[in-house]
Amino acid sequence: MLTEKMLKALNEQLNREMYSAYLYFAMAAYFDDLNFEGFSNWMKAQAEEEVGHALRFYNYIYDRNGRVELKEIPQPPKEWESPIEAFKAAYEHEQFISKCINELATLAEEEKDYSTRSFLEWFINEQVEEEANVKKILDKLRFAENSPQILFMLDRELASRGPKLPTLLMQGEG
Repeated sequence: MLTEKMLKALNEQLNREMYSAYLYFAMAAYFDDLNFEGFSNWMKAQAEEEVGHALRFYNYIYDRNGRVELKEIPQPPKEWESPIEAFKAAYEHEQFISKCINELATLAEEEKDYSTRSFLEWFINEQVEEEANVKKILDKLRFAENSPQILFMLDRELASRGPKLPTLLMQGEG
């Protein structure tokens, strides 16, 4: 059984994960407006992955006899100065989510809620991957800043990322 403090914190993280999806869909729309289909594809796949993360929290809360409380999702930005600025924002957002997950893990330890601490281990590891993936793209964008050819090559590269959500939903993964 979850303590009230832990339940509240898990529901807040569920909301953050849904905001993450919303943010990445907004970035996808931004890239669609620029006709960067590869960047848009990458952001859509990322958004779908974030929905999967939210579903993990949703299911875990109910598995522990808690009650999911859906909160309002703030409107994300819809414009960025450039593709590099969009990926800078994505990287900063992933760092923020990592901080939040780490704080949840600390709270679980303080509450002596070892089941939740174990549940959060997957997210701790996932955030290392999330930050690294966005950082790699950001580094390439910084390198390509003055080269339209490299920007178009990167757009083509990012078009190959496939969505994972249908598979994730069927497996209960996120």
